[in-house]
Amino acid sequence: MNLTEKTINLIDEISAANYKPLPIVLCEGEGIWVKDVDGNTYMDMLSAYSSLNQGHRHPKIIKALKDQADKITITSRAFHNDQMGSFLKLLCEMAGFKKSLPMNTGAEAVETCIKAARKWALEVKSIEEGEIIVCADNFHGRTITAISFSSEPQYKHGFGPFTPGFVIVPYGDVAAMEAAVNEKTIAVMLEPVQGEAGVIVPPEGYLKDIRALCDKHKILMILDEIQTGFGRTGKLFTYMHEGIRPDVLAVGKALGGGVYPVSAMLSDEEVMNVFRPGDHGSTFGGNPVAAAVGKAALEVLLDENLAEKSATLGKYFMDELHKINSPYVKEIRGKGLFVGVEIKAECGPARPFCEKLMELGLLCKETHQQTIRFAPPLVITKEELDKALVEIRKVLT
Repeated sequence: MNLTEKTINLIDEISAANYKPLPIVLCEGEGIWVKDVDGNTYMDMLSAYSSLNQGHRHPKIIKALKDQADKITITSRAFHNDQMGSFLKLLCEMAGFKKSLPMNTGAEAVETCIKAARKWALEVKSIEEGEIIVCADNFHGRTITAISFSSEPQYKHGFGPFTPGFVIVPYGDVAAMEAAVNEKTIAVMLEPVQGEAGVIVPPEGYLKDIRALCDKHKILMILDEIQTGFGRTGKLFTYMHEGIRPDVLAVGKALGGGVYPVSAMLSDEEVMNVFRPGDHGSTFGGNPVAAAVGKAALEVLLDENLAEKSATLGKYFMDELHKINSPYVKEIRGKGLFVGVEIKAECGPARPFCEKLMELGLLCKETHQQTIRFAPPLVITKEELDKALVEIRKVLT
């Protein structure tokens, strides 16, 4: 029995079986490359679900982590710290907002957006217990509230009762969304590209039409860019492709540079000022290490032009994938370096394809049974993408 098998057996023995990972145990990472406990090297084409846009252990981010750890690590929000202000200022400037509230995980950021929208509705529109319109096949986390408005039965089975106040409409259908608006509607919330659903890209102009709908009905537009933000789709944020801005934004994952959990909600004064002392918080939210790491992670994105790189290499990657004459592929879709390859149902699920790619030194993961999700670190080079394409062609043909 090798070290991989021993480690997996131990994990299976002592851990909850709430994940079904590929049978690999990683122990080292640098840039786009990772190594397992038996010494094998792989190209990471998943980036921890977009948490590693800057690559594994980016030197500038690791230095920020170590330097801050040598000073002070946590103060709680009972006191100020010297790192949070400059971090949030840079985040707001990049995203085009005036205020930000730092949290730790993406799910916490989503919960923060929901709480803000509900209190805004009460104070500004005198609506108690308003409704938020969401989209089918959404993924906004796994808290009780987040699964309450999921359309995936497995996410909800056995976990009720659920949080009320949500209406589900089809993704990509503005008419259906407008038809669902009533006097209790306070906001719409969606992903600009649905990641967990299989990298579902909505029709062009969809976000702009939703922006107009929200303006017309004076409701909030909330975007969850936890997985799509920070350059993943070829712009710093996906809404920038359509020249609009939401009222409320949830971010996370790559905000922590792949080394620390950092998330945030962003908005302007009208929404953010509904929070008063005691309304909401987190012991670790905005802690000095998170702030130092988050600021370094943002600076790397800007200094290395990773959004622009994602746009250029994403187009190249998609073009090359479309050239593959595969009997297995139903559809290829994506934006930037966020790409889904859907396998035909009659050819079986996507997992065996991911397992074969792993054997050839490429790490990716299936989502929604049929789709292989490719989301490499944005620091990947064209030469490295070409190496990946060699193996992808083998598996898809």
